[in-house]
Amino acid sequence: MKRILIFLTTVLALVGSACSRSPESIRVGAIYPLSGTQGPGGVDEYRGVQLAADLVNADGGVGGRTIELDPVDVSGSDAAPRAVAMLADRGVRLVLGSYGSTISAPASAEAARRGMLFWETGAVGSMPGPGGGRFFFRVAPSGQVLGSSAISFVAEQLSPLLHREASTLRFAVANVDDLYGTAVAEGAVREIHSLGLQFVGQFTYPAQHPNMESVVARIARARPDALFVSAYLEDGIAIRRELVRQHVPLIAGIGSSSSFCMPAFGAALGDQAVGLFASDKPDGDVVNPSGLTPSAGRLLERARTSYRARYHQEMSAPALAGFSAAWALFRKVMPDATAITPQAVAKATLRARIPAGGLPNGSGLEFAPPGTADAGANLRATSVIWEWTWKNWRAVVWPPRFATEPITALPLAR
Repeated sequence: MKRILIFLTTVLALVGSACSRSPESIRVGAIYPLSGTQGPGGVDEYRGVQLAADLVNADGGVGGRTIELDPVDVSGSDAAPRAVAMLADRGVRLVLGSYGSTISAPASAEAARRGMLFWETGAVGSMPGPGGGRFFFRVAPSGQVLGSSAISFVAEQLSPLLHREASTLRFAVANVDDLYGTAVAEGAVREIHSLGLQFVGQFTYPAQHPNMESVVARIARARPDALFVSAYLEDGIAIRRELVRQHVPLIAGIGSSSSFCMPAFGAALGDQAVGLFASDKPDGDVVNPSGLTPSAGRLLERARTSYRARYHQEMSAPALAGFSAAWALFRKVMPDATAITPQAVAKATLRARIPAGGLPNGSGLEFAPPGTADAGANLRATSVIWEWTWKNWRAVVWPPRFATEPITALPLAR
């Protein structure tokens, strides 16, 4: 009898142990620049992705399975294909990335070649290759959207406050000549032509060691009233300083996501940044919750609180973009997929619908299908316009549902 009891006890213990084991986790690759010149933004965006995974896991995961991120530091474009190959060798079939457009393009192309799904959380550059809408999906607004939004804002919202007809303004575009800068500049130039505005020139410069004195001298000779700049932080600061040094008499200046909107831009330039605008995604600490659905507002507050407790700072735009995009994948798309495979997740992605304001960064979710002009792009991605209204202080001023301050239209230093 004693032996029978011992046997039954052993069997029950084994059954209980088997039942208590958690299901196999879902491994997801994460390709971000965690070092190098893009490291600060890449780290923030990855932190947002990690936070989304942690919160989803705390809520029970995906069908009871936890998300396990497999991060790879990719500091530049050359390392991106190798990183994808490394993840593929580890059996990873779903990959998030990448903050930087120069990383996103080669990474997504290699992922598509290998039949892996690439989920872009923050980069805004062009979507090359055949993967769009099949194995490549971008949640963030495109560079073309950021560029066109900047021009339409100046023409339709800012020019009346400047007491100028948009048709009388002379527009110019300056940009770094890589994938990111070119994509954003193309959106700006296209919008200038679409609105029938005066276009006085596009001024490109190399990413490495640009001669800003020469670039700005060329801009000055074109005599623009409004200048749009698609730049990274260091060259964005340099071009602004040179514009002031050469006393270029702009009445409107607006830039893009990787420079003009960043706190470090304002910290470096001080009063010279005041009056400038930026077209970008919103930060977590300045999103106006009135533009969000109630559930997205609650999620934003939960994310902000968790991020602040973990990293002792507010969520930057990259952090909020990474969080929102990863949350959409883990919470909305994956649970609706028939299997956690690239093909099944892609099908669920194309079915997914989240209304505008339904994600904590103000975006919604609806992807353009394969074969369309914007294949793989999120048609409900949200961008905002920032203004530097005081020294070291910027605010969201457009659109109204996300604005935290009115448009001030301050005069630019010259």
